[in-house]
Parts: sequence; C-alpha cells; structure tokens
Amino acid sequence: MKLSRRLLLFFLAFSLLGGCAVLDSKQSEWIFRPVRDNWRGYQGLPQGAEEVWIKVPGTSDQRIHAWWMPQAGEGATNAPALLYLHGSRWNLTGSSFRIERWREMGFSVLAIDYRGFGQSSGELPTEANTYEDTALAWDWLKAKMPEAQRRYIYGHSLGGAVAIDLASKLGPYEAAGLITESTFTSVPDVVSASPYGWLPVGFLISQRFDALEKMKKVALPKLLMHGTADNIIPHAMSDELFKVASEPKRIVKFEGASHSGIAWAAPAEYVSVVRAFVVSTQARRTDAALAH
Repeated sequence: MKLSRRLLLFFLAFSLLGGCAVLDSKQSEWIFRPVRDNWRGYQGLPQGAEEVWIKVPGTSDQRIHAWWMPQAGEGATNAPALLYLHGSRWNLTGSSFRIERWREMGFSVLAIDYRGFGQSSGELPTEANTYEDTALAWDWLKAKMPEAQRRYIYGHSLGGAVAIDLASKLGPYEAAGLITESTFTSVPDVVSASPYGWLPVGFLISQRFDALEKMKKVALPKLLMHGTADNIIPHAMSDELFKVASEPKRIVKFEGASHSGIAWAAPAEYVSVVRAFVVSTQARRTDAALAH
C-alpha cells in the first residue's frame, strides 16, 4: 500500500477544492487501488476451488465474490479453515498463487474480493464496506466450519488491518487465531512514515484503518510476520502492533524479506512458523476444554 507524493498533495487539494465526498472517493482509489481485471498471469480457477457468491443484506443486487478452496482426501475432515484477506491492488486472480500456498500448508481457504474488486459488486471499496464484507464472509465460513477451534483469520498488508478489525469483535474462543503479514498500524502512520510525512494531511484522512487501537481489543492468539526489507510498510509497525497485543502472541521477522516476498525469501521457515502457530493454538483449545 504505497502512498505517493501525488496522493499526499491531492489530499490537500481535494480537501480545499472538492469537499469531503470527493476526498473520500479519492482516498478509496489511493488506499485500495482496486483492480477489476484478471491478473495477466492468471491461469483460471485453481483446481478444486469453488466460486462463492455472498449476498450483501439490505441491498437488492450487491454480492461479494469469493473462492472456497477446501482440503481434499484423508486430511479434509480435521483441516483448519482460513479466511484469507488480501491487500490493496491484488484481487483474487492476482492473489491466487498466495491463496494456493495456504491450501498447500493444510488449510481449507475462503478468500474474498471486497466490493469494488474483481467480480464483487460496488464501484469503489470503502473502509466501512470492507469491514462489512469481511464480517459476511466470516459468517459464511462459520456456517461451513462450525468448530471455532478450526477457524483462523489471515490478512496481508491492508488485509491485515481488516483482519484485526474482525478479530477485535470476537471473543477469545470464537476463532483459533489471527495471523497478520506486513501490516501497518494505521493509514495516517503510513503517511507519516513516508518521505512526505512532513505534509499536514493526517487530519484529512477519514479512512484510517486504525489497527493499533483495535489490536488492543483482540483476545485471540496472534501471529505477526514481517520482512525486514519491507520498503512499503516499515517492519517497526508490526513491533508496535505486537507491543499493544495481549498474550498469547508471537512476532517473527524475516531477514531481508520484502513486503510481499516473505514466503519466497524463507519458504521453509514460513511454513514452519505457521504450522507451529497452529499447533500452539490447538493445544490451547485442548487445555481450555479440559479446564471446563
């Protein structure tokens, strides 16, 4: 989620010339950079994936497009399930290889396009609509996977902030855990950390994605991952999220990994970290069940 000099200067220009409605619209464009078209490297729906359409209540025709990619074979019965939340710019087709990696790690995966992305309805995404879309997807996953101890929430970059919002509204045993990757503390903080952070635009940002404050409310186990060579979201922001998070929690830094390149920089470690987190959260569920 790179914020350019043009973005920052336009925050000022549109606040003065265009009013709040135009500013909100421009923020949606700059923050989300939504993509409708298929990624040029897209090879079609991943094998074994099912297309899902989730209706948005209170609307006549708005739907969220999603993929359900369940495990198959002997491991399917006890496989954990993951709600996958992508970041800005990439829609489902551009994230297909990342989503498939999570299935290869043993998860059944529900991945969604927020409204305004891909085949989902809507003109432009907004912070509020994104949270609503995620909550609807979570309800769908709960119906599909009633056992709370098998459900995880994952978000990359902007998707991590969305994942934190969802997790902050859940009780400690309504999901198995929260996983974030390359996630920021808030949009104003990203602006402040940029080379143009001296510009006085923070008060103009209405779509703030305040993940830092919401992380304080997350009662689920947490795994935070970040690459030390991330030149889009400073890895120190994951440190800040970790600092305010309650136990149980773990943070793992991947030396030399970029914003979207952790799994390529250290594939074995990436898989090991995720699987260790799953084992630890399942053990926590067992201990809680025995205590009751």
